[in-house]
Amino acid sequence: MQWVGEHTRALELARQTLEQRVEERTQELQEALQNLKQTQVQLIQTEKMSSLGQLVSGVAHEINNPINFIHGNLVYANEYAQELLRLIDLYQQEYPNLRAALQDQIDASNLDFIRTDLPKLVASMEMGTERIQKIVQSLRNFSRLDEAEVKVVNIHEGIDNTLLILNHRLKHGIEVVKKYGDLPLVPCYPAQLNQVFMNILANALDALMAEEAQLVKQIVIQTQKVDSQQIRVGIWNNGSRIPYEIRDKLFDPFFTTKPVGQGTGLGLTICYQIVEKHRGKIEVISEPGQGTEFAIVLPLQAENCVVT
Repeated sequence: MQWVGEHTRALELARQTLEQRVEERTQELQEALQNLKQTQVQLIQTEKMSSLGQLVSGVAHEINNPINFIHGNLVYANEYAQELLRLIDLYQQEYPNLRAALQDQIDASNLDFIRTDLPKLVASMEMGTERIQKIVQSLRNFSRLDEAEVKVVNIHEGIDNTLLILNHRLKHGIEVVKKYGDLPLVPCYPAQLNQVFMNILANALDALMAEEAQLVKQIVIQTQKVDSQQIRVGIWNNGSRIPYEIRDKLFDPFFTTKPVGQGTGLGLTICYQIVEKHRGKIEVISEPGQGTEFAIVLPLQAENCVVT
């Protein structure tokens, strides 16, 4: 009986040791899986930013050259047109009695309308080329992939550039209200922070577009200086609230509530990692009847950023 008791205690001790080892091993595997997921997200983010940089560079090069050529020549085209119109006026003054065929051609050409409409036409073309130049510049400012180091930038410019890129999606009855506070320049990685704004605004647009019965769709962007050490950027929309049961999973890699093929589940994960890299905080505030807000708090000290 003593021998059986000793072996029973030994077996129990071995079982406990085995369970402990299995638990430790399981925890190690879970940590390894989490690290693998984070590494995968970082690789995907790096690849996306690299692809975006190549796209922006190609678009800027291919569009800027012809647009600058057109925009620059419109000045001379306007001068030449005005000179021709002055010459026609002078000709009509010197020869008021024109031949019937020439007068018929002038009437058919509607010369008076051309006189008034041509300057407007050239001015609208100039505005169009300026608009394209601004869009290309916004793409450059948005990506800013050549700035791998921490830069001191105007946060409002980054938000405005992002809104300009998303402008085509804002034409579906969605109102954007900007409540910008008096912010100092913020040290950050500009391209990465702009990507955070892009992901959160795109998600807000998706949420509002899904609200078919909602007549007033609104996004409010509010910035403010919290104290001497921090600023806050709040992006709020009046869509449905996010259920409590999934709120804690929003920043998990590959978690998405969108249909298959419409979401990768990486957008908010990347946002979380970028804000964390800046030593900042991001949180979700979503209550029934009060919409949803993503709040980003960023430090004003450059040394707080994690340089990688």
